[in-house]
Amino acid sequence: MSGSVLDDDQLGEVVGRHLGTSARVEGVRRLSGGASRETWSFDAVTDDGERRALVLRRDPGGHSGQSERGVEYAVLEAAGRGGVAVPEVCFLLDSDDGLGSGFVMERVEGETIPRRILRDEEYTGARERMARQCGELAARIHALDSAGLPALPVQTGADQVDQYRDLIDGLGEPHPPFELALRWLDDHAPPERGGTTLVHGDFRNGNFIVGPDGIRAVLDWELAHLGNPVEDLGWLCVMSWRFGVADRPVGGFGTVDDLLAGYRDAGGGAVDPDDLRYWEALGTLKWGVICQMQASTHLTGVVRSVELAALGRRVAETEWDLLELIGSGKA
Repeated sequence: MSGSVLDDDQLGEVVGRHLGTSARVEGVRRLSGGASRETWSFDAVTDDGERRALVLRRDPGGHSGQSERGVEYAVLEAAGRGGVAVPEVCFLLDSDDGLGSGFVMERVEGETIPRRILRDEEYTGARERMARQCGELAARIHALDSAGLPALPVQTGADQVDQYRDLIDGLGEPHPPFELALRWLDDHAPPERGGTTLVHGDFRNGNFIVGPDGIRAVLDWELAHLGNPVEDLGWLCVMSWRFGVADRPVGGFGTVDDLLAGYRDAGGGAVDPDDLRYWEALGTLKWGVICQMQASTHLTGVVRSVELAALGRRVAETEWDLLELIGSGKA
């Protein structure tokens, strides 16, 4: 099967088999985002007229990603049981389905495009409450019992600093602000303040489904791991995820005070401002290196893409953000 084509009849057969009833699918459309990982929206209509709004999330082609999608499915299941706002998962694809590796989940209606969330009048009320909601959601994520989770890697701050230092060295392109940031991160690593928790890994504006009432669901759990819970809060505050609204440090929509108040009130405990700053700096460095890697993919001819080339221009932005952050303490 082609990675960019989804056969309606085949999808209907697969959905019907897993749901235990005959079904047809309607309104199949691919959602934006993801060059290799695909997300498809559709309605499943059973013979008795029941209509279910669903989403297929898959890695097309072979089943090399089956383990990863199975892990993401299990994490979503655990998050839902733990009271985190996530789409309800329905079933995991198997090899007999012929659709690649992935899973089907319920569709949650709402907006995910950050610039609309941050600028459209429809979401004015949502923006006022989203920072606190993020704190509450993060606290629920970090409170999940690891015994109910699939096997996940452990990634400490030191692990990630070493990982990105190796990536920078491998790219062989001089970026003095990155080198300065690596030294700063080594010198300012916060002490371990307890055991590891579940970390979402990409907890930010753009991975939330938002309605006028606020955040309805947290998406994109493929980077979930065990680590320091402040990682999620710091990543949420990275300048790049404010999408041009620089004076609202939490996702471009809220304040750190509201974020941390929501986190405390939901049982997440107090967060040391120095810890938050460290993880924001590490997140900024990570995104800068990722942009550099994407540009390298284009420049070396591995994948020719205007989008990848444009991401290369973002490297300078992250360098500036890093210098501002580690030099003055202000994001």
